[in-house]
Amino acid sequence: MPVAGGLMRCSVKPMSDTHHTLRSESPDATQSVARTLAPAFRPGDTLLLSGPIGAGKSHFARSFIQTLLIQPEDVPSPTYTLVQTYQTLHGELWHADLYRLGDIAEVHELGLWSAFEDAICLVEWPDRLGPDAPTNGLHLTLDPLTGDNDRALHFSWSDARWTDPLLKVLSDQS
Repeated sequence: MPVAGGLMRCSVKPMSDTHHTLRSESPDATQSVARTLAPAFRPGDTLLLSGPIGAGKSHFARSFIQTLLIQPEDVPSPTYTLVQTYQTLHGELWHADLYRLGDIAEVHELGLWSAFEDAICLVEWPDRLGPDAPTNGLHLTLDPLTGDNDRALHFSWSDARWTDPLLKVLSDQS
């Protein structure tokens, strides 16, 4: 069912089952989802972003971060620096890109474990964390579909804390 902003609802499972999928037909639609979701995050919350190279993880993260910034600034991908930090309206935010991570021990060197407790964290390539990924985080997998900008946004969570923010994403897109 089409909704405003280039999004289509295509729920795989009902919201109460902790999984939901949206279809985004444009970068602007994906940005709208990020901007709607970002205000719900507080220190100690983690968004785990998965998907192949070019799926839109950094675009989603950039839109999310820019929504929370106190002062507008450039938000580069942390592909080479591994982590970028920002001061936001809700506290410190860490954006980590673990693609180049060679060993789980490097996560300790980055200080990411402490950030999971004290900051808002966005983690691209969370599979690099293995079984140590935060269990209370919100998972978002971006899957390219048929068109250049066509994406499926698969949300999943185990912490009931994420149900209301996801309902807001859906209601804001309708």
